[in-house]
Amino acid sequence: MNSLILRTASLFLVPLMFLFSLFLLFRGHNEPGGGFVGGLVAVGSFVLYAMAYGLAEARRALRVSPVTLVAWGIFLAFVSGLLAALYGTPYLTGYWLEYPLPGGLKLKVGTPTLFDIGVFLVVVGSILTMIFALEEE
Repeated sequence: MNSLILRTASLFLVPLMFLFSLFLLFRGHNEPGGGFVGGLVAVGSFVLYAMAYGLAEARRALRVSPVTLVAWGIFLAFVSGLLAALYGTPYLTGYWLEYPLPGGLKLKVGTPTLFDIGVFLVVVGSILTMIFALEEE
């Protein structure tokens, strides 16, 4: 599709959509969102980019193969469950670490976040693999 309006709008929308997908990813374990929904929004940003600039440019913007994203996502999700098993608790039991931040704030990082990142990568990689394959036909 060769549209100046679509290309111009995508310059603003694609980064905004991708940032929103990261917001959904990190907000989502205890609130609406999470890795699956964040991954879907991230895929939407790449699809919009592919519609505006073509499939080759979208692949170049992704920088890694979508299959590689799937592999890393499965690995991260698997490892997040193994950490609990190392402590002798059931697989996928959540563990949280708190880091103090300036201003009395705390940053909580835990195995559920790692699992959500894995889900995010699997969703982005698997759906982009399908979309790129369909677009090539």
